[in-house]
Amino acid sequence: MDKSLFIKNRCKLVSKMEDNSLAVIFSGNAKHRSADQDYQFTPSRNFYYLTSIDRQDFVLLITKYNGKVDETLFILKSNPDIEKWIGYRMKAEAAKTISGINKIAYAEDFEATFNRLLDVCNFKNIYLDTHYRVEGFLSKALDLTSLITKNFPYLKILSASQLINDFRTLKETEEIEAMRKAIDITKVGIENIMKNAKPGLMEYQLEAYYDFAIKFNGANGPSFKTIAASGLNGTVLHYEENNCIAEDHTLVLFDLGCEYEYYCSDISRTIPVNGKFTDRQKAVYESVLSVNEKMIEWIKPGKKFKEFQETAREMLAEECIKLGLMTDKKDISKYYYHGIGHYLGLDVHDVGRTDMNERVLEPGMVLTVEPGLYIAEEKIGVRIEDNIIVTVDGCENLSKDIIKSVSDIESFMKK
Repeated sequence: MDKSLFIKNRCKLVSKMEDNSLAVIFSGNAKHRSADQDYQFTPSRNFYYLTSIDRQDFVLLITKYNGKVDETLFILKSNPDIEKWIGYRMKAEAAKTISGINKIAYAEDFEATFNRLLDVCNFKNIYLDTHYRVEGFLSKALDLTSLITKNFPYLKILSASQLINDFRTLKETEEIEAMRKAIDITKVGIENIMKNAKPGLMEYQLEAYYDFAIKFNGANGPSFKTIAASGLNGTVLHYEENNCIAEDHTLVLFDLGCEYEYYCSDISRTIPVNGKFTDRQKAVYESVLSVNEKMIEWIKPGKKFKEFQETAREMLAEECIKLGLMTDKKDISKYYYHGIGHYLGLDVHDVGRTDMNERVLEPGMVLTVEPGLYIAEEKIGVRIEDNIIVTVDGCENLSKDIIKSVSDIESFMKK
């Protein structure tokens, strides 16, 4: 992506910062896995949103003092011995080119620079990215709050996360294009599954067809752990083991996505492993599909997210009655036990305001629409999920080219 997007993102943050304030955003680092291995590094999404840089142990410092804005990116120093093992570290010129930040310093000097700034300037506030609070894990941002409380008690700690999260909810054109690419790659992966699906394969073998296709076509990798749930497993919302045989005459529910330039897709499709729906499977599937299509038509600016959830629940309850599963709509929780959708972007369950249910849909929001029915006693689980952008006069289904009708699925798999 062009650096102009990330310059614009920093300008959004600065515009909401109070004067005489600092903002400190850490890129994060990989957690230790075992022995001499770390987990694969992935950058703090808020840091990436502001810089376009995906290197660990970098720090972004923004100051807004007496109306003047200053930006510094702290990077790691080169180390020839380490680089022989893990490759070259990003140099200052590359960091400038990618981020659009002209002042580059070294991360090893961040603490001294930070202390000196507070000694010579009368800062009132500091904005920290404290969004991620994992039990037993203290992020650098949270660690810094302890230091500030102890050494600079006059400095008011404010949340950069709340500001950035609100900006991230409304996508710019470049972000939408990255998500379109992620969805296009996901389509190739799903089609590779359908081309190779047959009874007797393990769920993880079906998953492998997807993984190969998305990596081959340029994705960073899956955007979350792929769900490949056959038969009864399809009634478990977040089933991830993928270690059972996909038996003949069963459905396989896939919930999957990929990352492209760290922007995510999140798609669900449900297919008959032998390429042909039974009459009952078809009836359940088409009930879910009808709600999927009606809810996509329902989306438009001005409607509340709360209504989005309630409308889908009402529709699915009506479908369950038609299917003979129940007689009272209040029993819908037995067969549908999740929300109809969520924000999508740099995270699969993307950030947004905490008062999400009261928020009004706005152009630029990207949502998932994912109705499902889960009938454990019949070993049928169906979920159909699309990725939707709210537009000025309605919405656009970004994943409309990923087939989902019974006839299209059966025809594709027959070939």
